[in-house]
Amino acid sequence: MHLPDEAAAHALGVRLAAVLRPGDVVALSGPLGAGKTSIARGVLAALGLEGEAPSPSFAIVQPYDPPEVRFSVLHVDLYRIEDPEEVRELGLDEVLDEAALLVEWPERLGDDPWPDALWLTLAFDDAGGRRLTARVPGAWESRWPLT
Repeated sequence: MHLPDEAAAHALGVRLAAVLRPGDVVALSGPLGAGKTSIARGVLAALGLEGEAPSPSFAIVQPYDPPEVRFSVLHVDLYRIEDPEEVRELGLDEVLDEAALLVEWPERLGDDPWPDALWLTLAFDDAGGRRLTARVPGAWESRWPLT
């Protein structure tokens, strides 16, 4: 899929929000500036967040709960994580029954910690914009591709 600009990445997030539900993990992978946060912001806006969601680069986890959004979502940025063991302390797996996770830089965890995650990888396209590829597990097959 080609995303010509930031607005297209945001729009993809809006479409993703329509099929997202508690218990889902969306892994957002790609280099700095590729559009991971734009997709997450689109999801959060479509779920009801007013204003722009801050990047959780320094907080690592930015929670959003009703009534701010339709259901609980954790926006996670693992860029500053140096050891995958540090993530266990965040307690992300404990909230999966009631929240969705939007995880930037999931590759910092090494082995695939969430085999049912929708894995979206962004890359800079030589023609401009971004190129998005998706790894779609069984849990997402009826919801992907987005319409």
